[in-house]
Amino acid sequence: MVAQVQVLRGRSALPLAAAAAAVLIVLVLVPSYFDTYQVQLLIYGLIAAIAALGFNLLLGYTGLLSFGHSAYFGVGAYTVAFVAEHLGPHSMEFYLLVGIPVVAVTSALFGYICVRHTQIFFGILTLAISQVIYSLAVKFYWVTGGSDGLRVPRPTLLLGLLSFSGPQGFQNFVRSYYYYVLAIFAICVVLMWVIVHSPFGKALQAIRDNEVRARFLGLRIRRFRWIAFLVSGTFTGIAGILWVPLNGLTTPDVLYWTFSGEIVFTALLGGFRNFTGPIVGGLVFTYLKTYAVAITEYWQLLLGVVLVTMVLVLPTGVVGALTQARRRLAGGKS
Repeated sequence: MVAQVQVLRGRSALPLAAAAAAVLIVLVLVPSYFDTYQVQLLIYGLIAAIAALGFNLLLGYTGLLSFGHSAYFGVGAYTVAFVAEHLGPHSMEFYLLVGIPVVAVTSALFGYICVRHTQIFFGILTLAISQVIYSLAVKFYWVTGGSDGLRVPRPTLLLGLLSFSGPQGFQNFVRSYYYYVLAIFAICVVLMWVIVHSPFGKALQAIRDNEVRARFLGLRIRRFRWIAFLVSGTFTGIAGILWVPLNGLTTPDVLYWTFSGEIVFTALLGGFRNFTGPIVGGLVFTYLKTYAVAITEYWQLLLGVVLVTMVLVLPTGVVGALTQARRRLAGGKS
């Protein structure tokens, strides 16, 4: 019986693995067919997808809505800026080596405070903490640069094997950095897939669906939520670490509550009840925001209209709507 279940699981995983491989191949070929600007936009989209993927571990799988994930994105970005200014070397691997533990510790500390509450109290507490971090970044301008921010020079990749200077330095950096971010993105997706399909991930879903029954089963609710918060914040912080070398500058704007709203928007846009929803949402939101800014100065209003429309028309997000349409077509054919 166990062997039959394993065979069925293997068969059901084959189409998913094939689809993932096809998408990865397409992404690998992107720089060969698009210009530098479009490749740069796609990098931003992949980074947004990593941030939303981490955020969705709390919202989609644990049932906790955070309005303060900009704090962990910003902590990752500012850690890179501080390292670049005071420590060196300007190596992307060194940025990750220092930045990930800093983000993890920050997430663990704030998560320990926040998971003591649930529902709206949890959301307000995460928002308050993120605003404290934002205020510190603005007030301590002699450390953070204030509203002017901190510049981050172009780093080397692969332990200094790839450096970028000269007239074509930026173009070469963007194309090389694309593959760098794509590799980290693939690793993050695989890790998150393993997490949400592990016994730990199933326990989070049980807590989300019925906390009382989960407690009767012996699950330590607060500890599971705290670990989920830690993992979620760390993933979002990794996105911040990857974002700032491409942007070249970090400012307190990435710590402000509106940036947390963009992360929430991303998850809702793609569909937070689906694993691939935040990934699709990150890519779609990046292009949507870019072209909205180019079209009108009231781009925030435009994004708000899109969000309201999505909630009313497609409450399950883009991926959720596509999944439902596919099931209806399959049911009609049968």
